[in-house]
Amino acid sequence: MEYSNGPVCIKDLERIASKVMPSGAWGYYDSGANDEQTKLDNMTAFDKYRLHPRMLRDVSNISTATTILGQPVPTPLGVAPCAMHKLAHADGELATSRAASQHGGVMILSTYSTTSLEKVIAQGNSNMQYWMQLYVYKERSVSEQIVRRAERAGFKALVLTVDAPALGRRLVDARNKFNPPAHLHLENFIDPEIVNNPDGYGADLSKSASETFGATFGANGDQSLSWENGIAWLKSITKLPIIVKGILTAEDTRLAIKYGCAGVIVSNHGGRQLDGTLASIDALPQVVEAAGDKIEVYMDGGIRKGTDIFKALALGARAVFVARPVLWGLAYNGEAGAKHALDLLQSELELTMMLSGTRTIGEIDDSYILEPESRWVQSSVRRQQKKVNQLRAKL
Repeated sequence: MEYSNGPVCIKDLERIASKVMPSGAWGYYDSGANDEQTKLDNMTAFDKYRLHPRMLRDVSNISTATTILGQPVPTPLGVAPCAMHKLAHADGELATSRAASQHGGVMILSTYSTTSLEKVIAQGNSNMQYWMQLYVYKERSVSEQIVRRAERAGFKALVLTVDAPALGRRLVDARNKFNPPAHLHLENFIDPEIVNNPDGYGADLSKSASETFGATFGANGDQSLSWENGIAWLKSITKLPIIVKGILTAEDTRLAIKYGCAGVIVSNHGGRQLDGTLASIDALPQVVEAAGDKIEVYMDGGIRKGTDIFKALALGARAVFVARPVLWGLAYNGEAGAKHALDLLQSELELTMMLSGTRTIGEIDDSYILEPESRWVQSSVRRQQKKVNQLRAKL
């Protein structure tokens, strides 16, 4: 069905993007791992949680201002890292950064950006924090060079992705035999003096995105990376706060605290890595409980509406991040489309706050949400509880 108005929700942007993007690019952004159970669960799991609104509250002034890593931001909604924005639009990460800077908050830039980190952060302003997403490679000097560039450019934190020692099996990409177009380049792997030359640079001075991706990801990632050797190494080369992305359990949250991380992002990589894990929103409560007040907790995965953001905040997330909605907006109308995606989610969050009887982010807590009675329980915990019940029955 066609409408006379433009896109009025994220689903509208998704539908438009699926039509205007090349099939290979669309498949790369949209696909999940294997049967895509986790990718779908990320979205549908929000429906299990119900809002518990309060009435006759003064909601004449709504504020989404909060703090992240101790710094004030106008909204808890940020941009999650995603590779190769130029697959969606020729302006790529430059357009995304300009849109994000008008929105405010945090933008996390992917290592596999098709625009250099220096160019991206140059589009920002005082309303923004930029964080640099990082992988650690067998040749750690490659990762260290990116860290050094991020420090010099003014990035405020490092986001270490920890759920990708190998690339997840994405069937759509396999069927499409997807490779990034030859004209795209992963500029964070090119000498900054070359890639940031205002006169541009020749293709002969850099490898294509496909060549660079193949040379760095998968087998060339450091599969020996661990809490002991990875976090300690990062802390030895930088003073930037370290946030670990890809945390789904209380156990790993406690380890993040032990090893001095500044935050964790509850994430399953958009359902693109290990299929069959918990949806991010379902994993969030145990991470928040384990974190206490010792570490900040953020979340990404499946957020398509303002009510989704509100539910995540109510369950204890300090901030949430979105990737696919921004990319769909980018495909729709470049910078203006990416901003439209963020504006839709922001306005929906503000409306949800008003209709729920909350005026500030600080007022949103778990009293405004009803959780499903049936929760996922670890098998070992269930077995232990069964033994306890059996012992009690004998007494």
